[in-house]
Amino acid sequence: MAKMKLKSGDKVVVIAGKDKGKQGKILKVDLKNNRVIVEGVNMVSKHVKPNPMNQQGGIIKKENYIHASNVMYLHNGKATRIGAMIKDGKKVRIAKKTGEVID
Repeated sequence: MAKMKLKSGDKVVVIAGKDKGKQGKILKVDLKNNRVIVEGVNMVSKHVKPNPMNQQGGIIKKENYIHASNVMYLHNGKATRIGAMIKDGKKVRIAKKTGEVID
């Protein structure tokens, strides 16, 4: 299994599915299932029973997982693939379109 090149906090754009074109920040990464949760994307309705934390209960909207292959990293406002390179003895991520170091 290949290592996922996306990390929490990365800005991405959805390239496939019902939310195609939407942009957001990655909130959570699931390496085992190769999925990510993106802020404001793939919203689902969840029915919540009343409990001590939420006295009212009801229906809440929350983000659900989306497959990592359906999102693309945003660098300077443009979608790009991510590569890796060794720089000064450290492995760094680079944007394939520009060749710039991401982090």
